[in-house]
Amino acid sequence: MKMASKLFALTLFAAAISLAGAVRAESKLELKKRDKIVYIGNTLAERMQYYPRFETLLQARFPELELQVRNLGWSADEIELRPRSKDFQDHGHNLEDHKPDVILAFFGFNESFAGPGGLPKFEEDFTKFVKTTSTTKYNGESAPQLVIVSPIPNEDLHSRTLPNGQVNNKNIELYAAAMKKIAAANNVVFVDVYAPMKEKLAADTDLTINTVHLNDDGYKAFAEVLDAGLFGAAPKYKCDLEKLHAEVFEKDLQFYYDHRAVNGFYIYGGRKNPFGVVNFPAEFEKLRKMIAVRDQRIWAVAAGKDVPAKIEDSGTGEFTKIESNVDRPISFDTPEEALKSFKLPEGYEINLFASEQDFPELRNPVQFAFDAKGRLWVATMESYPMYLPGTPVDDKILIFEDTNGDGKADKKTVFADGLHLPTGLELGDGGAYVAAQPNLIFLKDTDGDDKADVKTYLLHGFDSADSHHSLSAFTWGPGGALYFQEGTFHHTQIETPYGPSRVKNAGVFRYEPLTAKVDIFVSYSFANPWGHTFDDWGQDFVADASGGANYFAAGFSGDVDYPNKHPGMKQFLKKQWRPTSGCEFVSSRNFPESAQGNYLLNNCIGFQGVLQYKMKEDGSGFAADPVEPLLQSSDLNFRPVDLQFGPDGALYIVDWYNPLVGHMQHSVRDPKRDNTHGRIWRITYTGNDLVKPAKIAGESIPNLLELLKSYEYRTRYRVRRELRERDAQQVDAELAKWIAGLDANDKLYEHNLLEALWVKQNLDMVDQDLLAKLLRASDPRARAAATRVLCYWRDQVEEPLAMLQSQVNDENPRVRLEAVRALSFFDTQEALDIALESLAYDQDYYLEYTLGETIKTLEGRVGAKN
Repeated sequence: MKMASKLFALTLFAAAISLAGAVRAESKLELKKRDKIVYIGNTLAERMQYYPRFETLLQARFPELELQVRNLGWSADEIELRPRSKDFQDHGHNLEDHKPDVILAFFGFNESFAGPGGLPKFEEDFTKFVKTTSTTKYNGESAPQLVIVSPIPNEDLHSRTLPNGQVNNKNIELYAAAMKKIAAANNVVFVDVYAPMKEKLAADTDLTINTVHLNDDGYKAFAEVLDAGLFGAAPKYKCDLEKLHAEVFEKDLQFYYDHRAVNGFYIYGGRKNPFGVVNFPAEFEKLRKMIAVRDQRIWAVAAGKDVPAKIEDSGTGEFTKIESNVDRPISFDTPEEALKSFKLPEGYEINLFASEQDFPELRNPVQFAFDAKGRLWVATMESYPMYLPGTPVDDKILIFEDTNGDGKADKKTVFADGLHLPTGLELGDGGAYVAAQPNLIFLKDTDGDDKADVKTYLLHGFDSADSHHSLSAFTWGPGGALYFQEGTFHHTQIETPYGPSRVKNAGVFRYEPLTAKVDIFVSYSFANPWGHTFDDWGQDFVADASGGANYFAAGFSGDVDYPNKHPGMKQFLKKQWRPTSGCEFVSSRNFPESAQGNYLLNNCIGFQGVLQYKMKEDGSGFAADPVEPLLQSSDLNFRPVDLQFGPDGALYIVDWYNPLVGHMQHSVRDPKRDNTHGRIWRITYTGNDLVKPAKIAGESIPNLLELLKSYEYRTRYRVRRELRERDAQQVDAELAKWIAGLDANDKLYEHNLLEALWVKQNLDMVDQDLLAKLLRASDPRARAAATRVLCYWRDQVEEPLAMLQSQVNDENPRVRLEAVRALSFFDTQEALDIALESLAYDQDYYLEYTLGETIKTLEGRVGAKN
């Protein structure tokens, strides 16, 4: 081992020396008039469309060449692994379609996670790639000039929760050196951006958002490095660079709508017939002409010429006229009329909280969340199902307030507009996490006017094959991870500081904003999951919309290696209706005692309302029986798509209110689709008082900790979210006092301790003593929850396998289930042997299922290592 370490160190030293030389390779890039330049590669390239600083310098340097630049970068792409959704190759974005004269290739970062052991295969694959790409006549006449751009180093952000990049950088240096060697051997241009960017990243200003992905300042620095590496010192430009940057950004935006078009499965994939083949050809013909118009504007501005403020797209073509296939008349009830259509159990009542009548911008609402002030934030999607070329998107995040406490919104604020299909929304960390396929973005208000003024692209690579299968059902887990999910047809790959995460054909994601970790929480062949919720003890449940299936998540959320998926698993309740959208447990003192703990499930076709199920223990898992629905409507336009208990204990329901909801059944351009309606309803129980809303915003840390004893799950949920935004050290210090003051004789003592553990997990502050105490708690629900925490702290605690071995031998089946599940995240024979110890105890369906899956995963990893 010592010899191997020395050899590795010598190899690394040699790599560093080889990269520390001249920035420019001997081979030079020579550009000609009207050259077509294409970027390919990973997230470094993909993010260049959002921060097009390099193309701005390129066009400014060569205004007379009228260069055409197209960005085909894709999150986490590798030389030998570039998954796309079905028939993407037919959409017109292959190299053969773009006919490049120059190709800039950005690879090596994701491959470097294979470490020194993966280097020989990478060299073989990269050599093949270079030879093939540099000799293929994509334009039909001549081979392109190939430019190999090295990976950039990771930045040390001096963060308590993020890696410092040292381990990654050692591997990146090895892989970059190999790329340079192979480029030289094949006489292609290589640009070392690693060395000069390492110097820039060491400065005081943060140039990345998460140690690996550049922000706008980072791309400014990167553009200067790449420009100098290719062409030398910057010339005196003829234009205003910021004006040129705006033109390049607009061109890239329109190209993004083409290259990363949402609803690809209906444009070129398996559902293009019978509707997509009618409307989309004209749309994309127009869009591509619009992009060409923007090229002309770029060239003019680069040359120092003025261009009209308004872009002239009148000559780019017309759309195909679409006739509706809906033969029934379409009508819309007023909110007052809709109210009469509702049926509720005795003792319940419903009222309108907000609608399009009082708030015209409430159009196609899809998901909502309450903030610490008790305000309701909702995402709207008037651009659904997708962008229409030439019509700017203007989906919004709205904030509603009930300022006089009468149960109706009387104030609205537009937090964000200009969005495209925000299918998911959750608040936290001082802002809003928003789905914007193929991205997850973070919007923040920094000046206190309740309007977003900062937009950060956090994650990339979520597939866009189907806009109503895209990121949805955002929810915080009790430990501070953000969960969201997508449906079938999608092939997603996300680049992170820890390596790429990939899943195909549906899954549930688990994202830790503090650490930037992204896990595939569930890899399963869902149709289209649109519901995910947790109970008081951290057990979670996933609802699959299309088929109406509902699952106990612990059973199938063990780790699997891409592209593997968990096989079919039984549902914890018998399906009554489909499709569903949104689920929630009753946890409100306003609702009757008989309803507490019931599972609520929206359904939006056939039966339109809120289904209700009585939960019960079932061995290591759960089961549920149907009881009287909470809400039913006879209005065919009523489409409940999200539900959540508010701070007042009332149940709030978002109503998409639309005659058409499906993609497959109607054209996405069917003229009877509606984008002008939307409602939010509110259900209360008249037999009990409303809950007094907890004071959360601005409260002291001790007061917030006391609120963790609240009966309502959603109060505790929002308190944990608020504590995430406070100083971690102060919270930890106050938490120690709070724990010390807890009454050990309180029947909720162990649940209170669990809440404390979850707060620490939210802050990424590992407390092995508290964890150990809860692993041996008297309440098995606490032990099971603590075992889940151990799973995600497994790389930060001492002897995690020893602790899991104790849990595998626990008397309670759910604790054993959690332990067997957690063992799937390891890769050793010891972990496999410990999992098998669970066979000494009685088995049930979920234990057998989860053990089988853990064995498959571990046997595969152990076998691969041997």
